[in-house]
Amino acid sequence: MINVRTVQLPEVMLAYRESGRPDGPPLVLLHALGERAADWDVVLPELAPGHHVYALDLRGHGDSGRTAAYGLEAMRDDVLAFLDALGLARIDLVGHSMGGAVAYLLAQAVPERIDRLVLEEIPALHPRPASVPPEGAEDEPAHFDWAMVRAVKAQIDTPDPAWREGLARSTARTLVVAGAGDSHVPQERIAELARLIPDCRLVTIEAGHLVHSARPREFVAAVAPFLAS
Repeated sequence: MINVRTVQLPEVMLAYRESGRPDGPPLVLLHALGERAADWDVVLPELAPGHHVYALDLRGHGDSGRTAAYGLEAMRDDVLAFLDALGLARIDLVGHSMGGAVAYLLAQAVPERIDRLVLEEIPALHPRPASVPPEGAEDEPAHFDWAMVRAVKAQIDTPDPAWREGLARSTARTLVVAGAGDSHVPQERIAELARLIPDCRLVTIEAGHLVHSARPREFVAAVAPFLAS
């Protein structure tokens, strides 16, 4: 059973989907840019049947609040405030793409709060040519704030070098999942990420960027034993 809830944090209201064993260890799921918490439903409950799962709508997404300011650090701080609000002292954490960047920023900021960390299709971030939404895209209805998309893309295009340098501070047992195939993410940068994080291993699933939705069985086969270990 999935319960849809909200929590008011100091800067924003976050919506989240709660499921799993009430007495299980907490697992937090962070979606990609432009997605929402329900994106994880395809791999639940097989992903972590023993966990108490919290899938978040990050700020500017889904049913969570819209704000005047957006950025990866703000989303990281929201997740930390969420943990404090719900009294979650130590968690397992899974993040896809943008959510993976938020996850590893959290893991390097408060390493004592993260036990296991799964990073799906997120590279070590380096400067890249500026990216903009396709012409006319912002005229279409969306379950996210386009101002958030512009702000996050600008950060990813010109990332703070400290984010990459800080990966060495993570103490979480980490699994990095690469999609290879038709993924638009440079796979050598994902391999670099795995090298920079201590206690980390890399697994590749030929699925492209949307690994858990394109190949849910293979994703669960790789991730579930890691979360249960």
